[in-house]
Amino acid sequence: MSEPTGALQLRLVVHAEDIDAALAFFRDALGLPAELDLTTPTGDGSGDEARVVVLGAGRATLELVNTPQRSLIDRLEVGRDASREIRVALQVDDAAAATARALDAGATEVAPPTRTPWGSLNARLEGPAGLQLTLFEQVEPE
Repeated sequence: MSEPTGALQLRLVVHAEDIDAALAFFRDALGLPAELDLTTPTGDGSGDEARVVVLGAGRATLELVNTPQRSLIDRLEVGRDASREIRVALQVDDAAAATARALDAGATEVAPPTRTPWGSLNARLEGPAGLQLTLFEQVEPE
């Protein structure tokens, strides 16, 4: 029997009541390319169609933080506690430009791009589908 090798991919599955608005934000404004777009009949007689769109987001990681770390991040990025239990962080090439595109696409700013002690420029936003986002640009070598 072979040893387990761990996960091969991380997918964050998010329910979006308005999937077209979520696509306009994540795919069109933030540039996450569609890797799969599948529509199928629900088969329940309603005439509804079920749809899933998988967007590429580069390399995936699972970042686990304890409560003091979450509070520290919030104080540095936002100036106050603001996180929910889940926050999606996306690394971008230009945090200011990505933030502007996200705001134009309907995001709400929680905090503008802010320099962190760990060498990144982080913006905090409320996005569609109930997701809080951090858009971060690594400005100093890791």
